[in-house]
Amino acid sequence: MRFEIIKHDKNTSARTGRLTTSHGIVETPIFMPVGTQGTVKTVSPKELEECGVQIVLANTYHLYLRPGPELIKSAGGLHNFISWSHPILTDSGGYQVFSLSDLRQISEEGVSFRSHFDGSSHFFTPEKVIEIQEALWADIIMTLDECPPYPSSYEYARKSTELTTKWAIRCKKAQTNNETQALFGIIQGSTYSDLRLLSTKNLVDLDFPGYAIGGLALGEPKVIMWELVSLVVQNLPPEKPRYLMGVGYPEDLISAVTLGIDLFDCVLPTRNARNGTVFTRFGRLSIKNATYANDFSPLDSECNCYTCRNFSRAYLRHLFNTGEILAPRLATLHSVHFFLWLMKEIRQAISEDRFDTLRKEFLSKYHYNENHL
Repeated sequence: MRFEIIKHDKNTSARTGRLTTSHGIVETPIFMPVGTQGTVKTVSPKELEECGVQIVLANTYHLYLRPGPELIKSAGGLHNFISWSHPILTDSGGYQVFSLSDLRQISEEGVSFRSHFDGSSHFFTPEKVIEIQEALWADIIMTLDECPPYPSSYEYARKSTELTTKWAIRCKKAQTNNETQALFGIIQGSTYSDLRLLSTKNLVDLDFPGYAIGGLALGEPKVIMWELVSLVVQNLPPEKPRYLMGVGYPEDLISAVTLGIDLFDCVLPTRNARNGTVFTRFGRLSIKNATYANDFSPLDSECNCYTCRNFSRAYLRHLFNTGEILAPRLATLHSVHFFLWLMKEIRQAISEDRFDTLRKEFLSKYHYNENHL
């Protein structure tokens, strides 16, 4: 993997870059749709390409359980298995250590857990997580980390941060394929500034090809989240890519880009779309609302996605209210297209030294209209 910074914004820390992998180039800043089981729910790889998707995220924990890394390896790797020729990032399963807390136990050696679907017992170590991700053959892979819940006591967060660093060291030692797979370290530390700085220093000393910021957007006040992101970014090597994990509201993407973040992922646009809420240039729109029963305008009058070119709000509402499978498909296509459009606009604005103008204009329209939809 190679990362090249193309342009710095003149007024903020925003930047554009080019991430080169063995499966293609990713232009940053970029949003990665989440394909937990090797698929972005309801849409095909071809449709993702048409939406402008350059890289997708897949989930190590879920793919380990079903269908298993051995099967995927025998298929020639995850790209072949899911028929996606572009870059893939796999997480390490660390978030499931957090989200499935009632099914696991953490020790210094690793994480023992029961499968969420059949109750079978498994044990993840840092070495096992690297072995799985190497079998999947993703372009970017992640270290195993512990994501402490919010709020956490200082003592719990301190021990968790120490454990994440120890696991990062073991992950790096376990990696055997560092020529075509880039291993990113994950910075933790909960909401404590000194622990965030300690985690950042420890991982930077390990000299990873890129760095992720984890353990945020878990319910902490936004002002705290942005203070911590800014603090971490200021202490990361500027020549390496920065990935803010699990952050996905449009306004948050813009704020994070302003601070110098390059990569994002979140289930938000696709999960919300499947449940009838889509994102537009004019704010969020809950299409199931009765107010759209006779509204024959598109979801977003300025959008040129397949959904907006061909279907009305009234039709989308009808599909959702009658339980048609087409409803979540069309809504997801729009939201994925919108998020990738936004990132493309951001990159273009940075390259033309007008990012600050774009940011103000987008947020003004987005927030104003969201309050009036």
